[in-house]
Amino acid sequence: MTFSVAGFCRETGQFGTAISSSSICVASRCPFIAPGKGAVLTQNVTNPELGQIGVQLLEQGGDAEGVLTKLREHEEYPEWRQLLVLDGEGHSAMHSGAETLGTHATRQGRDCVAGGNMLGDTGVIDAMVTAFEAHHGELAERLLAAMDAALDAGGEMGPVYSAGLKVADQASWPVVDLRVDWHIAPLTELRMIWKHYRPQRDTYVLRAARPDQSPSYGVPGDDR
Repeated sequence: MTFSVAGFCRETGQFGTAISSSSICVASRCPFIAPGKGAVLTQNVTNPELGQIGVQLLEQGGDAEGVLTKLREHEEYPEWRQLLVLDGEGHSAMHSGAETLGTHATRQGRDCVAGGNMLGDTGVIDAMVTAFEAHHGELAERLLAAMDAALDAGGEMGPVYSAGLKVADQASWPVVDLRVDWHIAPLTELRMIWKHYRPQRDTYVLRAARPDQSPSYGVPGDDR
């Protein structure tokens, strides 16, 4: 009931994920990022613990294949899980267990990996990777382009209701962490949120690192 993509930008060192699903609040339990080290997507019949463990393994220097192997060994029910891992070198690894729901697919691309289940067509995942590789600009835009391409190619078998966009840069926390937990057109809503958040993002990063240099620091009525 989900389609997602993880990507790496070699120019900035950013890692990011984008995801959408017919399930509510998908971004609260499926995408995980280790800043500077990689990303993990855990989906299908989701076990968020796998994302947490995967991030720890990436932070310890694990590569995509090694991390995926350890996750499958740890998981008691690997046949129910769909996992995507992207490491600090832009290499990826994928797993779709035998019980993955409906039409499902995964695909590795250049500095990206994508996968989904309950898809309208397996070509949805091909479209995601093609769009990510074809688009230029900052990582968040490339991830959103991949999601738009997935939806245009058929998306899920039914309508999607939640979506999320997450990007990690130099900070220890995601500098972009946007969610649409329930909406009739979640990817449209996500783009609207990103449009308004993007001009303010760097200011929020500056506030954390150097509040004395933040242009809006101390402005009355500013809730920071």
